[in-house]
Amino acid sequence: MNQQKYLIGLIGAGIQQSLSPRMHEIEAAQHNLRLHYQLIDIDRNGGSVDDLPLLLTAAKLIGFAGLNITYPCKQAVIPLLDELSDEARAVNAVNTVVIRDGRLTGHNTDGTGWAWGFRRQLPEANLDRVVLLGAGGAGAAVADAVLRLGAKHLAIVDQDGKRAEALARRMAELHGASCVEAGAGAERALTHASGLIHATPVGMDKLPGLPLDAALLRPEMWVSEVVYFPLETALLKAARAIGCATADGGGMAVGQAVGAFRLFTGLEPDVARMDAHLRSMVRSRGNA
Repeated sequence: MNQQKYLIGLIGAGIQQSLSPRMHEIEAAQHNLRLHYQLIDIDRNGGSVDDLPLLLTAAKLIGFAGLNITYPCKQAVIPLLDELSDEARAVNAVNTVVIRDGRLTGHNTDGTGWAWGFRRQLPEANLDRVVLLGAGGAGAAVADAVLRLGAKHLAIVDQDGKRAEALARRMAELHGASCVEAGAGAERALTHASGLIHATPVGMDKLPGLPLDAALLRPEMWVSEVVYFPLETALLKAARAIGCATADGGGMAVGQAVGAFRLFTGLEPDVARMDAHLRSMVRSRGNA
């Protein structure tokens, strides 16, 4: 049997618990493809984002078809690429690199991935006044996505005020100055918010805890999470406890993987199958 083969990787820090390898490999098998997905963890052996040029060169020489990119490399990788998709250029962040004929093309499937999961879990969400907590690579993609979904006002909050302001300026250029601002702080921004999107690493299995004071949440708000392991983060648990409608990070994890799989293989994945598999894997690890 002559199967097409793909070598894919994920570059990031502290990614040993990533479920991307199994998600991609199992879906590929359903299409009669042989796909190996390699974790490239810069936290191991004292690596850093400074190693990105070497890693990208090695990926080309070894014959990788593509790479996923995650924290903290989504923006640092951009100067090292040959081309950017419109989506990646708009949000100034890359989560997927396609390697063809020795050229590296950066894409961003985070925004469309988040939007897919959000629409699926919170189809009736009020988008009048949205607060985004986190202005990094994932936050930038989600900011663009929620504005494309029709958010009337977006307040961006980040511990790094300058980063929040830079993202607000970029979104204002794309969507209009009247609909976006850099929030002075979570407390003020959330006072009249209809919803909260959390896009920082806080709440991950390796970085547990709450990204903000749970007392700032109100029952009439919805809360959308980008962290998917665990599926129920401390933030979502606190939100559900007071009656908030919620969307877990599994939707974004599947949605971005679906987009990356299309780019790597040119094939259409089964979204429902990938979603069911991700949730099964998360439950299994949580019970391990």
